[in-house]
Amino acid sequence: MPVREAVHALLREFGLTTIFGNPGSTELPMFREFPEDFRYVLGLQESVVVAMADGFAQARNDAALINLHSAVGVGHALGSIFTAFKNQTPLVITAGQQARSILPFEPFLYSEQAAQLPKPYIKWSVEPARAEDVPAALARAYYVAMQPPRGPTLVSIPVDDWDRLCLPVAARIASRTLAGDPELLRRAGAALGAARKPVIVVGASVARDDAWDETIALAERHQAAVWVSPMSARNSFPERHPLFAGFLPANRTAIVKLLEGADFILVLGAPVFTYHVEGHGPHIPAGSTLVQLTDDPAAAAWAPVGTSIVTNLKLGVAALLASQPRETRAAPALPARAAQVPADRLTDCYLLQQIAALRPADSIIVEEAPSSRGPMHDHLPILERETFHTCASGGLGHGLPAAVGVALARPGRKVIGLLGDGSAMYSIQGLWSAAELGLPVAFIVINNSSYRALEEFGRHFAIDALPGVKLPHLDFCALATGQGVRSMRVERCEDLDAALREIFSADVPMLLEVRVT
Repeated sequence: MPVREAVHALLREFGLTTIFGNPGSTELPMFREFPEDFRYVLGLQESVVVAMADGFAQARNDAALINLHSAVGVGHALGSIFTAFKNQTPLVITAGQQARSILPFEPFLYSEQAAQLPKPYIKWSVEPARAEDVPAALARAYYVAMQPPRGPTLVSIPVDDWDRLCLPVAARIASRTLAGDPELLRRAGAALGAARKPVIVVGASVARDDAWDETIALAERHQAAVWVSPMSARNSFPERHPLFAGFLPANRTAIVKLLEGADFILVLGAPVFTYHVEGHGPHIPAGSTLVQLTDDPAAAAWAPVGTSIVTNLKLGVAALLASQPRETRAAPALPARAAQVPADRLTDCYLLQQIAALRPADSIIVEEAPSSRGPMHDHLPILERETFHTCASGGLGHGLPAAVGVALARPGRKVIGLLGDGSAMYSIQGLWSAAELGLPVAFIVINNSSYRALEEFGRHFAIDALPGVKLPHLDFCALATGQGVRSMRVERCEDLDAALREIFSADVPMLLEVRVT
């Protein structure tokens, strides 16, 4: 059969019938006789395409399929590919390539060393040696993308391959779950049970491996305070639980200070640790022991301290639940919660407090508002499993289209895209896709007229005034209207609640621009 038919049949077996893309000339034969049961989701720029697929894949806990245009399309998408790599999101990317017969002559719109272009932020990539090898390459790309730690893969496909004949390739079963060393887990459980003051640090892989219930049970059994790892991209523990301690900063000295007094530190599904500023001295407090459970062998290899056990988190935490705590263990002392914010100024703190009060109970937050992340931790607690996504890479432009992808994968759930003004402008074209798909996403843009996170970070370097951080006269309502999305603007506290209720109840995409002081 033609390569195209073999690929369509294989993708159908994998459940990859939704294709995210922005089409180019070198991919068009892929879509000849496009199957009626397939769906093409158009994004207006390749980075938006990949970010939509990233959100879609995370929300359905399976790979997503992307089609990009040769070298220039992959180049446009590289920022979002980097984010997907850091998010550990399984993506199967096909990239167009010029016809094999003219590749020796460096034709227009070809990709030189196509398999090398997205590295190192891709798990596996290839341009098959023969057209007949394309289906098998895509099968391998899917299996590799889904193996922990998950991530993006890429297959470069010459334009004339799609009509060549090949043998079909059937989907098969490939195990994805790795159980940790039972003896190491037994020792870790014994150390946890014997600890005087244990603490738990949770990361995104707790959410990815669906270890939510097991982690709560483990914390309660051992009366262990639970911290969120620095820069975690998913929610892994209810943030109003009596044992929830807060969020660790990406600062070595500050982490040691916050964990002071703990004699046993259990890190679940997170690196040890993610830092954002230079630091010196120990990585954990003196007198403490650390054990890390991770699905990422690389993270286990570079961890600077402690014992690392490579395991699926659900299986690993379940093994630790067999451990019994010591008989006398006092409940941990935890930081006080933030006070109620008065309605005297429209700040991001007040906005986030009101979002928490008014949002639907089962709504999903997709956040990319870096300067408001601290206030979000204080005033917008995430309480249920699989209801929070953010960007693990620190790159901007992920949040808005990722919210579109999450909404596409989770119909019937209200998705709230919580965005900074600077962040939103990296991928504003995602609004068009939300309008075309009719997805009732509530986009909330926190407009402080600047790259506020950079201004705040400048203080770390003792810089009082930075160039290139002011964003005056941006009109997000006009930008939304121009792409078919209803919008409104709020500048006073007294107008906020009514606006939030309207966008939360809307059955179409809406954007609310909130100009904060």
